Amino acid sequence: MEVQETRIQTDRVLTIPNILSMARLAGVPLFLWLILRPEFGGPNSDGWALLVLALSGVSDYLDGKLARRWNQVSSLGRLLDPAADRLYILSTLVGLTWREILPLWLTVALLARDLMLLVTVGILRRHGYPPPQVNFLGKAATFNLMYAFPLLLLSDGSGWLASLAAIFGWAFAGWGTTLYWWAGILYVVQVRRLVRADSMAD
Repeated sequence: MEVQETRIQTDRVLTIPNILSMARLAGVPLFLWLILRPEFGGPNSDGWALLVLALSGVSDYLDGKLARRWNQVSSLGRLLDPAADRLYILSTLVGLTWREILPLWLTVALLARDLMLLVTVGILRRHGYPPPQVNFLGKAATFNLMYAFPLLLLSDGSGWLASLAAIFGWAFAGWGTTLYWWAGILYVVQVRRLVRADSMAD
């Protein structure tokens, strides 16, 4: 009886963890608008953009913690959480590259990795497998990048604080990009093994 109730609970859509994930997704266009506001003649809103990004980081931590504590891990939550992470990364890449804070080669490197993963997800679906679960390495990569981007945004100024933010921002960006690709390569290896096992079974 308890197993059945847990299954029903985890299938619910309107749970607090899922609402937090939805709020994170809703913050993506606001975050991008705040970053790009100076490019369209508006005032600099980097402080507000950093606040939105910080709140998204807090909600990212809370939705996973609460989902596990309250037995509300759901299929929707497993889709929303990585989707919000990737959309924040994408919007930050667009905004910081547009403002020439990030070099184009770094943006291309990160987007190429996501494109590679998109191809592997398509291959998995053709073989009847769900998308791979986010592993610890992928989470660590996202964690580093989500620290790197606000620091690099903060580095777009003058003074000792901007200089310090640039040093730590580029350190996190380097670690995050390396881990991002490492996690992506491990996903590809995992997919290759599954596809090969299917071919041998046939």
